[in-house]
Amino acid sequence: MRLQGKKIVSLVHGEFEDLELWYPILRLKEEGAIVHLVGEEANEKYIGKYGLPAQSELAYRDIKPEEYDAILVPGGWAPDKIRRFPEVISLIQHMEENEKPIGQICHAGWVLISAKILQGKKVTSTPGIKDDMENAGAIWYDEPVVTDGHLVSSRRPPDLPDYLREFINVLEQKVIS
Repeated sequence: MRLQGKKIVSLVHGEFEDLELWYPILRLKEEGAIVHLVGEEANEKYIGKYGLPAQSELAYRDIKPEEYDAILVPGGWAPDKIRRFPEVISLIQHMEENEKPIGQICHAGWVLISAKILQGKKVTSTPGIKDDMENAGAIWYDEPVVTDGHLVSSRRPPDLPDYLREFINVLEQKVIS
């Protein structure tokens, strides 16, 4: 178990992309990580685009970023809601400033755009927000996964195995160093 005891925030809100939320959570738990599902409110039930439920454990305002090793932002339509919370923007900025792994897939780039952390970063996303990413200063690639330091980005559900393999590697290296 490569990530034993490491703590990760997984953000959630309604209309998340079901696989992009659940696959990373399950995969990271398989590696021994502690993953907290964090939403607008604690103990709130959110429904994914395809009907899968997810219940938050904590609220955005309850998170102390210094207590976590990494963060994941799912895709779907949830990122457009998630990025509206100042607590989330602060959390993403803290992770960026402290070079803690940030995982983002599909439309999750919207959250990073709102946090203003993409200037000069190499990324990927769903092609639908390519222009948004580039307008935020990112260098966009159409690849299954793109890593730029502690930032790991991916395009869509078929890329999840590549995305998680790379995210786990980045987090493991961050833990060692």
